[in-house]
This record gives sequence, C-alpha cells and structure tokens, in this order.
Amino acid sequence: MLNGVIFDLDGTLGDTLPVCFAAFRTVFEEYLGESPDDAEIQAMFGPTEEGILAARLAVDGQGPMDRYLEAYMAAHHLAPAPFPGIEELLGELGDRGVRTAVVTGKGPRSAAISLEHWGLDRRFPIVKAGGDRGNVKDVNMRAVIEAWDTRPSGVVSVGDAPSDVTAARQVGIVAVAAAWASTADRVVLRAAAPDHLFADVEAFAAFLRSM
Repeated sequence: MLNGVIFDLDGTLGDTLPVCFAAFRTVFEEYLGESPDDAEIQAMFGPTEEGILAARLAVDGQGPMDRYLEAYMAAHHLAPAPFPGIEELLGELGDRGVRTAVVTGKGPRSAAISLEHWGLDRRFPIVKAGGDRGNVKDVNMRAVIEAWDTRPSGVVSVGDAPSDVTAARQVGIVAVAAAWASTADRVVLRAAAPDHLFADVEAFAAFLRSM
C-alpha cells in the first residue's frame, strides 16, 4: 500500500537546473570575475547554495546569497511551470489521501521560491532542505518517515540523481529514478540500480496508481 511519496525538486518536479546555473553564474561573475559553465557548476552540487557560496567566496555577510536569490527569482522564467503531468499527479495523490513531501539538496529559500512560483507549496506540508556541508537526504528522508509514522516499505522516493537512489536505499524506501528531465543521465541512473526508472511523469503516475 502506498503511504507517501517523497519528491526531489530540481530535475524532478521541474526543470530548475538552468535557473540554478544562471543564478550561480551571476554571483561568480560579480564576485570573482569568473563565468563557469553548467558542468562546472553542477560539479559543485552536494551542499546547499549557501554552503557552496560560503566555500567559494571569502565574503562576510549575506551579500552573495541575497544576490543569488535575486538572480534565481529573475531567471525563473526559464522554468515557468512544473514538468507536464506533475500538477495532475499531485492532485491524484491528494485525492487518494497519499502524503507528499519534498526532500531536496537545495537551500530552504530557493526551494520555497520555486514551489511558490509553481503554486505547489500547498501540496507539500513537509519540505526538507539540504545541508550546507553536503548531502543529507537520507537523514531528511528518515525524518519525513518518522513524521508520517509509517513503514518505510510503503513510501516511494523519486529523484533524478544517483544520490537520490542511494539515499532511498539507505532508508529502506522504494527508490524511483526520474529520467524525464533533459539533464537526466539514464545510463548513470540505471547504474545506481533504482527499483524503477521512468522516462516520463505519466509512466511514474501509472506506477503509483498500481500501488
């Protein structure tokens, strides 16, 4: 029986990676005079944006992070809506009484911006942000399961990165790889050995309907 679904955000609910890349590039250009490409920025992922900027910039105060959030909001036209089918899927889950949460590697403020921009904030009573020093998804998934007071085996996690699969396995929940974003690497995702891999949201929705 399906008791809950834990969603990643970037690359799972919506195509926000281009927004992240644009915002980081703005900060690095203004503070360091550097313009890293998308791959170079993605290689920094793991900590939250707050953690990445604190490690990269020797600047006191909230200036770089405030600038990042300004640039993130300004670039959100690059991800104007969630992936097709996400809103309908969340509506179905709500109608069934299936609980939903977000566990993301993003910082809390950028996660809130995206969820509010898409009008999805009301769909997720629980949103767990990342860690400033690195990936804490397994810890946050356990916290969600404890808050729901449910069995891990009845919970599904869906994310577009191998680290999402690994975290789900560590917690004992069903690990689903989301391969519907243009940035998803299906070869790498399959190598992480998820329980299921879906190339589109509708296939994932059909799987959840069967539970």
